[in-house]
Amino acid sequence: MEFSSELNENQVFKTIGKAASDLGLDAYAVGGYVRDLILKRPSKDIDFVCVGSGISLATEVASRLGDARVTIYKNFGTAQINWHGFNLEFVGARKESYRTESRKPIVEDGTLEDDQNRRDFTINAMAIGLNESNWGKLVDPFGGVDHLKKKIIKTPLDPDITFSDDPLRMMRAVRFASQLTFDIEAGTFESIIKNASRLKIVSMERVTDELNKIILSKTPSYGFKLLFHSGLLREFFSEMVALQGVENIENKGHKDNFYHTLQVLDNVSKVSDDLWLRWAAILHDIAKPVTKRFEKNHGWTFHGHEEKGARMVPGIFRRMKLPMDVRMHFVKKLVRLHLRPIALAKEVTDSAIRRLLFDAGSDTDALMMLCRADITSKNMDKVSKYLANFDLVEKRMDEVEEKDRVRNFQPPITGDEIIEIFKIQPGPVIGEIKEKIKDAILDGEIENDREQAYQLMVKLATEKGLIKTEI
Repeated sequence: MEFSSELNENQVFKTIGKAASDLGLDAYAVGGYVRDLILKRPSKDIDFVCVGSGISLATEVASRLGDARVTIYKNFGTAQINWHGFNLEFVGARKESYRTESRKPIVEDGTLEDDQNRRDFTINAMAIGLNESNWGKLVDPFGGVDHLKKKIIKTPLDPDITFSDDPLRMMRAVRFASQLTFDIEAGTFESIIKNASRLKIVSMERVTDELNKIILSKTPSYGFKLLFHSGLLREFFSEMVALQGVENIENKGHKDNFYHTLQVLDNVSKVSDDLWLRWAAILHDIAKPVTKRFEKNHGWTFHGHEEKGARMVPGIFRRMKLPMDVRMHFVKKLVRLHLRPIALAKEVTDSAIRRLLFDAGSDTDALMMLCRADITSKNMDKVSKYLANFDLVEKRMDEVEEKDRVRNFQPPITGDEIIEIFKIQPGPVIGEIKEKIKDAILDGEIENDREQAYQLMVKLATEKGLIKTEI
């Protein structure tokens, strides 16, 4: 198999090949770019290996491209060029050896064969020659092309060595399987099960980076099932593992909340690529195991799981090195509110609609996506009924919002105005007045109107013995 015509379409390959030959180096395009080229998937990230100094090759290539700047990472022996939207990475061929307690390799110069031996999977261990003597020719020592056709993930060498050396490769195996909808070859998967506990030597940041890529795949439930059955999930996300299973008492059982969560995640993934909305789907029922109770003559309950779950979100984000910023607060908000629209679907009142719009604010649309995804009953009549009720809820939301403008509520009377009007010092009474004005608007007692809010403020302040000054 050869790729001369594909390489001829991009001048950078000819430039690199000529520069390598002039430097007396053998150069190859390797890894993910070759895999994606065969799969006919577009790729702007291209890795190059040369037998010799990758930094020297990158420096020469940058000078020949003219408008390219090279960034050198001496500690890693690598260099990078960003050129016309392409990210070009250069490294010298190397061989690696590992210590038991670390996934950081001891690196030595090596041959192309050494470099291919150290790759994680056969589909990532292919190379395409760039010198005139082997221009466009595929070097595929482990049958990567065949494995792409068969849609399997397999390590080039003994998987026990591959995964023990660098346990992050187990997460990468699941990630590639989830992104490409491939199977993990049986021996390779057995090795993941055997070596799952080795994941503890990998930094949480690296694990989470792979997890997020799994979450962003088209059908993320597939990746999570692989993580669960391999034992990897238990190593870093025990709260999610605890969702799995069904308990029966007096012939009454509850649904398996792990598989329900995966279905909600897939449902969300059909309508949104937003990583944090997908995280909200993952965590929406995370507190069900700790709130589960059996009530005689009633069955299983999970009272307060939405509040408890919201309180768990910051701890999970912190441990998993996820961002502790507006993205965490977005997930926390959706977990806390995810039952509210379901309750509204049973009885729609303007007051409840206003309060939901006020609490959800600019995240109302995301909340409704999550709530629709949360309807996972096997009874399709029940699903249809709930979704139709959500249509009515959203229609009423639009009507109430148009009339009352509470979705991004700004109080008609500010605390500073109350201080100025009544010539008082800041204190609790100001918050009490503002809260009662807000409640009156949300309960429909007054409109979201400054004049009505002003009159109510005067009444409330008078009751508290405050005297309005003339302005």
